Amino acid sequence: MKSEWKLFGLISAFLFIAAIVYGFWTRASLDHMDWIGTTALVLSGLLCLMCFTYFWFVSRRIDPRPEDRPDAEISDGAGEVGFFSPGSYWPFGLALAALVAGIGVVYWQIWLLVVGLLAVLVATGGLLFEYYSGARRTAE
Repeated sequence: MKSEWKLFGLISAFLFIAAIVYGFWTRASLDHMDWIGTTALVLSGLLCLMCFTYFWFVSRRIDPRPEDRPDAEISDGAGEVGFFSPGSYWPFGLALAALVAGIGVVYWQIWLLVVGLLAVLVATGGLLFEYYSGARRTAE
């Protein structure tokens, strides 16, 4: 996680510096500050700062991975990476529910928005608990 927090730290620092330079530059050349671009750069920097903070905290709490150690060998990263679902219909249902909610927002139909958001919650729960219940339940 060391490389991730360094990367996001550099990107957020760059975005904050770019926001300051952009603000002064537009004020000097246009006689007024471009608030939209400056705000977008500051908000992008804040989003990267959130990622930086998360990766920084996580990297302090876990053991260094092979990617973070300079003395690591390629074989140190070998082995099982994780569990990946072989196939699921829940992502399709989640996308369909998000589509219904989006159409509810576009046409400002509150009832359709509520139905879509409830369907999003159901599909998210189904995707999350797919391997904890039903026919695909994994052995403990």
